[in-house]
Amino acid sequence: MSKFIDYLKTKSFRNNIIAAILTVVVLLLVAFFSLRYYTKHGQGLNVPMVKGLSFEQAVKKLEDAGLKYEVDSVFILDQPAGLVIDQDPDPNTFVKDNRTIYLTINAGKIPNTNFPDIAFKTLREAQAIIESSRLKLGDTTYKPDVSRDVVLEASFGGNPIVAGQIIPVGSRINLVLGDGRGNEDVDVPQLVGLTIDEAKFSLKGSNLSLGTIIYEGQILDSANAVITKQDPMPVDSLTKVAIGTKINITLSNKQK
Repeated sequence: MSKFIDYLKTKSFRNNIIAAILTVVVLLLVAFFSLRYYTKHGQGLNVPMVKGLSFEQAVKKLEDAGLKYEVDSVFILDQPAGLVIDQDPDPNTFVKDNRTIYLTINAGKIPNTNFPDIAFKTLREAQAIIESSRLKLGDTTYKPDVSRDVVLEASFGGNPIVAGQIIPVGSRINLVLGDGRGNEDVDVPQLVGLTIDEAKFSLKGSNLSLGTIIYEGQILDSANAVITKQDPMPVDSLTKVAIGTKINITLSNKQK
């Protein structure tokens, strides 16, 4: 034991210890700087903002920054074609050069979709189905029917549309709904002596509509022509008709 302690006090032991420590330090330094060089520690750049640019502008900006890119596409009706909708990583993210940036652009061609079956669905159900088919709810109008807020008709571009028809995504669909009053009767208004505009106003208030118009004699002033006959008439045998009934009239410039 004493010999070992004496050896620890020798110059040779101290030199060996120092040499071992220096070797470990050198190896650690070599490993540290090699790793920094391999990973390019501290070298990189901020991802530029390309969201909202055209695809061509975005590509130029990324290439000038030394970045690669990959592209995916979606379709958004209200955005111009070729617009960069999203990017990953986000702007100002610090990345290595030559990093791939993933772009999402708006497709240029409007896709089509099949019109869904919404016949006799409630307005709330129909709206959910329409929107899930990437369509938009347009105008809603009502007509006499025992069903309330139930889809009776659908139209696109002024023409009736049925389930299965192919239309562009984003199209506006107009609906005709039941007013829930189709089984009610209303009084027949007295139209004789009224002008056609006055008659239309009266019929609208009674939830009736104008039917066939017959002209009696030569009509020189249509604005002042008056109704001389109507069918049906408000007589004792027929005082009420169903909502939506059409009333036929005869117009003349000579008031009877």
